[in-house]
Amino acid sequence: MTDVAEAGAAERRTALIVLLAGACIIGLAPILVRLADSGPAAVGFWRMAFALPLLFLLAQRESGGVGRAGPVLLLAGGAFALDLAFWHYGIALTSVAKATILSNLTPVIVTGVAWLVFRERIRPLFLAAVVLAVGGACIMTLARDPGLPGANPALGDAYSAMTAVWYALYFLAVQRARQTRGAAQVMFWSSLTAAPLLAAASGLLGERFTPETPGGWAACIGLGVMHVTGQGAIAWALGRLPASVTSVVVLVQPVVAAILGWVLFGEIFGPGQMLGGAIALAGVILAQRAARPADQPG
Repeated sequence: MTDVAEAGAAERRTALIVLLAGACIIGLAPILVRLADSGPAAVGFWRMAFALPLLFLLAQRESGGVGRAGPVLLLAGGAFALDLAFWHYGIALTSVAKATILSNLTPVIVTGVAWLVFRERIRPLFLAAVVLAVGGACIMTLARDPGLPGANPALGDAYSAMTAVWYALYFLAVQRARQTRGAAQVMFWSSLTAAPLLAAASGLLGERFTPETPGGWAACIGLGVMHVTGQGAIAWALGRLPASVTSVVVLVQPVVAAILGWVLFGEIFGPGQMLGGAIALAGVILAQRAARPADQPG
């Protein structure tokens, strides 16, 4: 029993490390979206398009190959398409930091659904982690300078907040799919489902579909690679950790995005943002401590 427990603890630690790495990689996404000179939904399409060949090759190496899409995978793809479309418009209209932080207020939704619908056991220490992580994110948002960049910050904030709903639905669908499917299979089918939806949205919204500069194409290719490595790492971890834990740990993503937005775009990152970031990271660390013991009754 001791060996089994130690093996389980080691697997959980590995999953947490992979999850943190994936979240940090995904923190690059809003920067690349800003650098890609095409419409917000179109950028989401190109992210999927450049990721799909790599995901196909990875899925072929898993047991059963690519397999077939099922309802849960289609749901994951539809939710991810909405997530990217709303988030990319949020990034275009408000600051990188606010768009990323608001879109990552997913733990409240995920934890509530996991508890009410899926009957996941929520430990008091984990609830404290949610309060710290989300509270830190809120402090970063409220402390934003009134002169924040963006064409329409209020609308961008609304789009970004709505993204949290779609991201939560994506998280929960991927966790369910990972019970029977490999990470690469899940990523392949959800991306293949999302791509045409994003292309259709781009056309309906009258966006510029293709990047006009080499830098824009490079940013789209970078998003594809980031999608495979970063989002793939998160999908892999979702097969080994509860969705409620995963959704809190990935709150490291907005901290990374806020720092990069400050460095690359001169977005204000004052004492309030630093304090909020520190509190959010404390919540992430506490969530990891709460995740160490297996989620079992008793």
